[in-house]
Amino acid sequence: MNTASNSGETMRAARIVAPRKVEIDEVARPQPGPLQVRVRVLGCGVCGSNLPVWRGRPWFSYPFEPGAPGHEGWGRIDEVGAEVTGVSPGDKVAFLSDHAYAEYDLARADSLVRLPPRSEIFPGEALGCAVNIFRRCEIQPGQTVAVVGVGFLGALLVQLAARCGARVIALSRRAFALQAALGCGATEAIALGKSACVITRVMEWTGGAGCHCVIEAAGEQDALDIAGELVAERGRLVIAGYHQDSPRRVNMQLWNWRGIDVINAHERDPRRYVAGMKAAAAQVSEGRLDPEPLYTHGFSLDQIGAAFAALDERPDGFMKAWVAPPQSEKASLCG
Repeated sequence: MNTASNSGETMRAARIVAPRKVEIDEVARPQPGPLQVRVRVLGCGVCGSNLPVWRGRPWFSYPFEPGAPGHEGWGRIDEVGAEVTGVSPGDKVAFLSDHAYAEYDLARADSLVRLPPRSEIFPGEALGCAVNIFRRCEIQPGQTVAVVGVGFLGALLVQLAARCGARVIALSRRAFALQAALGCGATEAIALGKSACVITRVMEWTGGAGCHCVIEAAGEQDALDIAGELVAERGRLVIAGYHQDSPRRVNMQLWNWRGIDVINAHERDPRRYVAGMKAAAAQVSEGRLDPEPLYTHGFSLDQIGAAFAALDERPDGFMKAWVAPPQSEKASLCG
């Protein structure tokens, strides 16, 4: 760890300096601009999209900036910019940023979402993604839905689909994930193994028709292959997985023949992210979305390397990791 003067003008932040190597640096505390707020970070979720950065890719440049690529942060407003209205120091918020693996981070005031009451852990960007993806699925009550890949995102999508009245089939390699999916409302849970066996089981379960909507949430080629095979004629294939390791091949002959709609459910407009975060906060407040059982592995900021390793290895019982700066570790880890 680099050392600096331990004054009120510095903070501690994680920095990925090389593949699978992270350091904790002491750096200058950021100052908010006119339309920004500074947030005292209470926690930040560890996103599956961080894995390529952790593992290393030829196109990444190291070291990363302090706090990057943490983008699922929540905390308490510490200072507001001169032109900011509507929020005050002390307000607890989730926010959009990409430097939240740190004690403090900056966010635009228009990217803030107030935390639901009694929510001590709230990776707002991740929850907002789930809500936005579900909106793109256009699932209706009574439809049959398959979710291929049950991590944190897949489990949330199982829950959202089941609670809207769909019959949900969950598919995962991990026994724990299948049990979690059943707890989230899945009607059937199937272990991913040989693709022909998996496809046969789903087709038997659906009377040979396939699924009205299939959500691919694993980000892997074999999951995409299986997902395409499970879609009914004129059904919908929704790509929610984060595909970053190599180009993908698709069975366009099958997709053409069945006339399926293929939706890439990833968003890039910050306004969409914020809208999803607000919707997620409202659903949590109203009891329509319950992510609490899925927060399984908490780490202090000093342990962020272990948090990345847990995401990479997915030990038994793992669904979602988050990190918390030491000064707020108790508040976050006891949530």
